[in-house]
Amino acid sequence: MSQIKTPDAAVRLARTIASDILLYNKDKIAEGLKHDTLFEVLESEIAEGRQHFESRVAPEVREQYDFISRALVDVLVRSSGHLPTQIW
Repeated sequence: MSQIKTPDAAVRLARTIASDILLYNKDKIAEGLKHDTLFEVLESEIAEGRQHFESRVAPEVREQYDFISRALVDVLVRSSGHLPTQIW
C-alpha cells in the first residue's frame, strides 16, 4: 500500500480512524464524557489509530498538522454533544 502524500487524504484517513473509534466504542465514549476521562478511557484505541495513521501517511505530511487530534475532536466530541456530561 502506498503512503498518503497529501493533506486532504491525511484528513480523510484521520476522520475514518476517528469514525471507527466512535463506531466500536460508544459505551466507552459515553462513560468517558460523563466522567471527563474520554481520552484516558480510549487511550489504547487512540494509540492504535495513531499507529495506523503514521504507518500510512508520509512523514512530511504528518509534520504539517496534528490530523488525528483534530479528527478526534471533530468526530468523537462533536457527534457526542447530545450525551450528558459536565464538560458542556
